[in-house]
Amino acid sequence: MRVHIPHGNTAQRLEWRFLPPELRAAIEERCGAPVVDSVSQGAGFTPGFASVLTCADGSRHFVKAASTKAQRMFASAYREEARKLAALPPEAPAPRLLWTIDEDWVVLGLEYVECRNPHRPWRDDELAACLDAVELAAKVLTPVPEGLELGNFLDEFSNWPENWDRVAESRPDLPHLAEAAELAARYTEIAEGDTVVHTDVRDDNFLIRPDGSVLICDWNWPVAGADWLDSLFTLIGPRGDGIDVDAVIASRPLLHDVPADHIDIALALIAGYFFTSADEPVPPSSPHIRDAQAWQRDVIWAWLGERRGWNP
Repeated sequence: MRVHIPHGNTAQRLEWRFLPPELRAAIEERCGAPVVDSVSQGAGFTPGFASVLTCADGSRHFVKAASTKAQRMFASAYREEARKLAALPPEAPAPRLLWTIDEDWVVLGLEYVECRNPHRPWRDDELAACLDAVELAAKVLTPVPEGLELGNFLDEFSNWPENWDRVAESRPDLPHLAEAAELAARYTEIAEGDTVVHTDVRDDNFLIRPDGSVLICDWNWPVAGADWLDSLFTLIGPRGDGIDVDAVIASRPLLHDVPADHIDIALALIAGYFFTSADEPVPPSSPHIRDAQAWQRDVIWAWLGERRGWNP
């Protein structure tokens, strides 16, 4: 794909020195010592504060923060993430939430994890490790844990098939548009399930530890749905990076028995979303998000076309 995305350097985030002094003091109080170093995390597409803080006592902490006034949408997302992290069982492959502040700023203090994101282009071994983590999450988070109140896939994605109406207006000559829209309209066939589906699994939300195990971060948008959906969503980036993901599908326990039409329905549903979202104006706070969405659009569309025999 031709779009260049600076993986690992896509976010424009607040830095420690620009946080209000009273907020820095409150964070240091919860960390237990003065902060002597801060390393901002460049991955992702949101402008909220997200840094690894090193304190005078040698401890390290991962802290996220957003202003409830200046960054209302992101503060709300962090608040929801905190609520959901707090309800995840300890066996879930996710960083632990240690403390929160919810006043003029929403702040999350999470356990520091020695880790890195997967390499790009994707590698087979790292993809396998990430899929192992997704499968572990599906096992641990089925059924949805008590106390983790979630919407379900059926309701939360109910307006996504309508994206194809917008595509029909903006790209009326797009080949196979009607077929894709018909597939997406069948999304209710894949909606049932009692598994926590992260829905935002991609390279910047996987954390590979030195021992090769993987954690999944940024639990902002989970829903209850089918246990195989996250495994499929994980494959979008690898497909774009040249990995034979249909061979991967045949080899993974949550995917190999999924009907081919169900996979195509999921791809058509999210393709419609990326067709429309990639055409939205570029927000100043996230200059790379539309390029990333356009890249995913092109990857999914080519993949779906190949699976359906649409491509010449």
